[in-house]
Amino acid sequence: MKDLMPMERIERRIYLIRGQKVMLDRDLAELYGVPTKRLNEAVKRNIKRFPDEFMFQLTMEEAQELVAICDQLAQSNRSRSQIATLKRGGNIKYLPYAFNEQGVAMLSSVLKSGRAIEVNILIIKTFVRLRRLISSHQEMAHKVAELERGYSKHEIEITTVFKVLKKLMEKPAIEEKPKRKIGFLAD
Repeated sequence: MKDLMPMERIERRIYLIRGQKVMLDRDLAELYGVPTKRLNEAVKRNIKRFPDEFMFQLTMEEAQELVAICDQLAQSNRSRSQIATLKRGGNIKYLPYAFNEQGVAMLSSVLKSGRAIEVNILIIKTFVRLRRLISSHQEMAHKVAELERGYSKHEIEITTVFKVLKKLMEKPAIEEKPKRKIGFLAD
């Protein structure tokens, strides 16, 4: 299954909406190999398993913004956007649902096919991988900030040290007279 669906394919379908990393119902349905309508029906039949912390429905503004972003990506990739594909009339007929990591995990208890289980494992691994990447970037940014703070604290001392070193490297301002040679001078 991993050969059929690389993590990068899943990563491209994770969006940051309302400050959460989420996947849309349409993308999940495609990955699971079921129609979006069927996925949403399964969720609605088991709605108690999906509290607001696990899933939410996009507003019209969010959906339109997402369509615009996907259109731009589609034009740059020269492929059709799945989100921007609209039927008759060109209006968004159904507002998509967004599932965060816990919501995706809960889908595995609702969708029982073998493919759904395998895809769910890959999706959870992808979320974990992204969380590790973000964490390592945050740690690095924190260390750089510490170095910058340390540098600014010691900037005055470092500047003073450089000034002293420059003075030591300069020729003395008063030139000394040549020393008299010791011994006899022969004409």
